[in-house]
Amino acid sequence: MRYRRQTALKEFGIEGQEKLIRSKVLVVGAGGLGCPVLQYLSAAGVGTIGIIDFDKVELTNLHRQPLFGMDDIGKFKAEVASIKLSSLNPEIKFDVYKIKLSSANALELINAFDVVIDGTDNFSSRYMINDACVLLNKPLVYGAVLGFEGQVGVFNLVDKNNGIAANYRDLYPQPPQPNSVPSCNENGVLGVLPGIIGTMQAAEAIKIITGIGSPLRNIIVSYNVLNNFYYEITISPLKSKRIKFPKTKSEFNNYDYEWFCGEVYKHHEITLEEFDILRKNDDINIIDVREIEELTDSTEFSCIKIPLSRFKESLSKLNTNNTIVVICQTGKRSLTAVKLIKDEFPECKAYSLQGGISEWKKHNQNNPV
Repeated sequence: MRYRRQTALKEFGIEGQEKLIRSKVLVVGAGGLGCPVLQYLSAAGVGTIGIIDFDKVELTNLHRQPLFGMDDIGKFKAEVASIKLSSLNPEIKFDVYKIKLSSANALELINAFDVVIDGTDNFSSRYMINDACVLLNKPLVYGAVLGFEGQVGVFNLVDKNNGIAANYRDLYPQPPQPNSVPSCNENGVLGVLPGIIGTMQAAEAIKIITGIGSPLRNIIVSYNVLNNFYYEITISPLKSKRIKFPKTKSEFNNYDYEWFCGEVYKHHEITLEEFDILRKNDDINIIDVREIEELTDSTEFSCIKIPLSRFKESLSKLNTNNTIVVICQTGKRSLTAVKLIKDEFPECKAYSLQGGISEWKKHNQNNPV
């Protein structure tokens, strides 16, 4: 009776339902995308659902993650999700992992499932999940959202007509520069959008498992919620020899995805308070990488002005004996400069001012040094 409305579909039937019950789907991330994915796969009757998420519920999650409520704040998302979804459908087995997926555990975890759904929000996780799925020959359902626009597609699923199976690296051979792509934390996201894209991801997983319809294999669908505009991108495997990724389990286990994506440099940020302490007590070189036309305001401290557009060519002239603090307007371009410094001088102590000079000025008005 539970599944009567979908088994009544001629193309789906009892056979489709039995395939779902025997299937195992891993959902990486129980956030904006993961919530609708988990809700609809549980309701549809997927037999085993794995949930990987080490985050806890926060108040700012609730506008786009309606699986959670006020009473769940501070609790692990994966655990709360499994409890609530079990009440929705007690026939489902949930494997809960309150851990961070990494290159050390990804192959073992992913290998136990038939289909993987990526609900993460950072590039290092996306590349890692993709590479693991390629190594293990697992179909991957991709999704991403930002602002008013979202994407969904299916990777590593062979097109029976031409034998082609594209993957995430065919879409994005190289990750973007650190902080060059805004995040939902910075630019926001309309709450209903992850629900739309996540539901589409769940639909793709159901099509892959049951064999009905035409999954978005080697296709990315982009949807803009403001104007209801859809467009498709067809993905073909790249033949460039420059596109290299782990080919063996050993290579995968030793691959540093945060370093590859430049996210490791986010650890080289200093807070406004730490910056003020450094200026008082240490010998530091402050470098302002804003462009010349931006340098209209006094920073109230001495600094070296090297626009980011000319930064690379100036690296050889830097004094790396002292600690370097790089500043810009908002803290994004300074991270890019820090990456350039660390690539050239790995031992140099170089930091980016978190929030940039804009936040420092606000902070300094309230906390004069």
